[in-house]
Amino acid sequence: QVQLVESGGGLVQAGGSLRVSCSASRDIFSSDVMGWYRQAPGKQRELVATIISLGYTNYADSVKGRFTISRDNAKNTVDLQMNSLKPEDTAVYYCYLGSRGYTYWGQGTQVTVSS
Repeated sequence: QVQLVESGGGLVQAGGSLRVSCSASRDIFSSDVMGWYRQAPGKQRELVATIISLGYTNYADSVKGRFTISRDNAKNTVDLQMNSLKPEDTAVYYCYLGSRGYTYWGQGTQVTVSS
């Protein structure tokens, strides 16, 4: 079992920046996929960004050019730097780990962008 703990959410004005971080309770394997999803009220959970060990990243079209995902295998962390935030980015952001056939989720951190 892996515990994922997120931090760094909060309230920011439109156009501002936030950084959310996720720490895993055990070593991350090079084959693991890490990422971020989000869920806004009344909507389904959606992909924000994922990253694999080789640094290959995948972003939702809605965040390309504004968000940057990074991971540190030595620290077992994955971060999401969010710039030029928009009110429609408001959601609970969940850390994701796909590891050897298993999926793990963090408890979520709220990001609220005011207009």
